[in-house]
Amino acid sequence: MSAPRPPFRADHVGSLLRPPRLLAARAEAAAGKITPAALHAIEDACIIEAIKLQESVGLQAITDGEYRRTIWHTDFLTGFDGIEATKANYSVSFRGEHGETTGTGSMMVVRDKVRRAHPIQVGDFAFVKAHTTRTAKTCIPGPTYLHMRGGRNIVDKIAYPSMEEFWADVATAYHQEMAGMAEAGCGYLQIDDVSFASMCDPAIAATIARDGEDPARLPALYTKVINDIVAGRPAGMGITMHTCRGNFRSMWMAEGGYDAVAEAVFGGLDVDGLFLEYDSARAGGFEPLRFARPGMRVVLGLISTKTAALENPDDIKRRIDEASRFVPLENLCLSPQCGFASDAAGNELSFDDQRRKLELVVNVAQQVWGTAS
Repeated sequence: MSAPRPPFRADHVGSLLRPPRLLAARAEAAAGKITPAALHAIEDACIIEAIKLQESVGLQAITDGEYRRTIWHTDFLTGFDGIEATKANYSVSFRGEHGETTGTGSMMVVRDKVRRAHPIQVGDFAFVKAHTTRTAKTCIPGPTYLHMRGGRNIVDKIAYPSMEEFWADVATAYHQEMAGMAEAGCGYLQIDDVSFASMCDPAIAATIARDGEDPARLPALYTKVINDIVAGRPAGMGITMHTCRGNFRSMWMAEGGYDAVAEAVFGGLDVDGLFLEYDSARAGGFEPLRFARPGMRVVLGLISTKTAALENPDDIKRRIDEASRFVPLENLCLSPQCGFASDAAGNELSFDDQRRKLELVVNVAQQVWGTAS
C-alpha cells in the first residue's frame, strides 16, 4: 500500500496559538532584555511542545505553529531582497461577529530586484522534520497579496519597467527556496493566499479597481503566478494552497462566496489540494466546487478557528455530504477554516479550545473516511 499523500483527510492550516512564555520572550527580545539566541532557544522548546500537541490529537501533517513569525506573510516575503515592509497609507478593515472593526495600514512594497540571497524558512522546516516521525509541513505565503494591496503602484517602475519581469523574478526566488526545502527533506508545502477569496468581496474589488487594476482579470493572472511557482516544484513535493478571507484576532477582512473566482482558480490551479474556508455563511455555498479540477483534493474548512464554540460532528458530516454533490467524497478532506494565529496575538480561543477543534477534525475524518491520513 502506498503512503498517504498530502493533503490528508484530517489536516490543518498551520498556525497555532502562541504560548504566553513565547510572547513574553519576543517582547523581551524586542526590548533588548534577552539575546536573539535566548529567544531562539525558547522558540525551539515551544515548537517541540506544539509538535507533541499535533501528534497527540492524531494529525499526520506537523508544522511549527509558525512560532518564529510575527505575522503570516510579512516575515517571509521581506526575507527576499527587494521587498520591504512599510506603513504606507493603505488601510484594511477587519470586522468581528459583534460589529467591531479595526484597521491596519501595514503593507509591503517592492523597492528593487527581487532576489533570494539566503534561505528564509529552510532552517525552520528542518527543525520540525528533526523532531517528528510524521509528515513535516511548511507553510509559506503566496506573493499575490503583495500585489493586490496597491497593484502596480507598489512595484518600483525603475526596478521593474515590466511586470512580467517582476513576476518571473518572484517565481525564481520561490523556486530557489523550494529547492532548499526539498534538500532539507520537505515533501509537503502549503502556499497561503488571501487574494482569491478577497476578490469575491465587492468592496475589496472596488478598492482594487481604484488602484488601477482590473479585478475581473486578476484571478487568471494570479492563478498563472501560482502555477509558475508550482511548476518549479522539486520531485516528490506535494503542494497545496489555502485561501483566506482574513484572519486577525478572530475578525475577517472579506465576505462573499467563491463564485467570482471559482472557474479560473478551482479549475486552473496546478496544486494537489485546495484548502477552502467554509465555516460560515460568509463563504457562500458549495456550488462553485463544481469547477474543481478533476483529481485535486478539496479540503473543507468547516471548523472555525475564530470562535471557541465547538461544532456539532453531525452538522460537519452533513456539510461534507452536501459538498460531495460537487466533488467526489474520495477527493474531499477536512480542516479548520484557517490557522489559529495568523499574527502573534492569535484568535480569541483558549489552548483547550484549540485542542478540541483539532481533535474534532481528526475524529470526524476517521468517521467519514475511516482514516485521518
